[in-house]
Amino acid sequence: MNQLTMPIIFMLCSVYIEALVLKIVKKKHINWLDIMFNLNSGHIVLWFFRGLEILCYALVYQYCSLNLFAHVPVIFAWIFAFIAWDFCFYWQHRLLHTFRLLYAVHIVHHQGEHFNLSLAVRNSWYSSLLSAVLNIVLAFIGVSTEIFLTVSIFHYSIQFFNHNDVTPKLGILEKIFVTPNHHRVHHINDRHYSNRNFGGSFIIWDKLFGSFAVMPAGKVSYGSPGIKTQNPLLASNYPFMQLLNISFVPAAPTKKWVFSSFLLTLGGILLFALTIAYVYKYAYGMTNITFSQYTLFGFLAAGTIFLGAMAEGRIWGLIGWTILTLSMPVVFLYLFDWPQLYWQVIIWLLTIHGVVILLYTLINGHKTTIPCAKQASS
Repeated sequence: MNQLTMPIIFMLCSVYIEALVLKIVKKKHINWLDIMFNLNSGHIVLWFFRGLEILCYALVYQYCSLNLFAHVPVIFAWIFAFIAWDFCFYWQHRLLHTFRLLYAVHIVHHQGEHFNLSLAVRNSWYSSLLSAVLNIVLAFIGVSTEIFLTVSIFHYSIQFFNHNDVTPKLGILEKIFVTPNHHRVHHINDRHYSNRNFGGSFIIWDKLFGSFAVMPAGKVSYGSPGIKTQNPLLASNYPFMQLLNISFVPAAPTKKWVFSSFLLTLGGILLFALTIAYVYKYAYGMTNITFSQYTLFGFLAAGTIFLGAMAEGRIWGLIGWTILTLSMPVVFLYLFDWPQLYWQVIIWLLTIHGVVILLYTLINGHKTTIPCAKQASS
């Protein structure tokens, strides 16, 4: 098992454990479909671009680096990378909120209306492409790819933690580090506050550059204005359509078909488990990409769209999900002949899920809308 797989498994477990704690202990309403969307909003496509980011970083480090840390103790490279990575993240994050084109990528993350751990992984497909720009500076200076990867995973873990809705104020740590208490401010549905607290791990950057704000008194709401959709394809691309003045009005969710929230959430978990299997098999792999990798990537991306469509009550989502899940054993277990147990288990579970949600919906999910004329005549 590679070093990337266990943190993602831990993240998935943490998301649902926190949700259960909030529901059972804190008696909060949990929007399970929102959690499903957050997990599948763009993770597989984002991961593909993350691989491209790492490849570009490695190439710059190999061929264009100044190698400033070549003749100093390696501990100094680690310390520099740990601080410099967060400094770069602060300015990258601040720039995302400054320019409309960049914010079109970032807005997907801010449209989440519930502050919890799943919000941490609610991202646009294109987030990693922007991350590459400032991070390349570290490669040029001479921070090795191995150090960069380890430091970035550590910082992303802190940022994931900072989206939880369980942790109270953390005392003296609030003065140095970004905490959930600080980051809640950044997600308030008010541009005065959402344009504050840009830091990833250290809050000192916000205090140093004048972008720090404390949590306001009273009840607050989270999210940001914009399209409300469960379709990750639309969520990631509609902001750019607006920038280009493309005339397109997304269809409102339909109530004609009602799908089981439990089954949709379960499908989201299984699809994310398949994403973890993708990471386990291919890691950041961007060289020697095989047809089977492209195929799995396509299945995962399509699966997120079909689940989102069902969450909005669209029958074509059920049709697509059924075809997708029923074809998985044929494609991956027979044609590609993947014998490993984890592929067998996840793919057959997804196939069973496709059958179950189809049968359940055909029996219970159709909701007939009676026309107004018929209502009057009755």
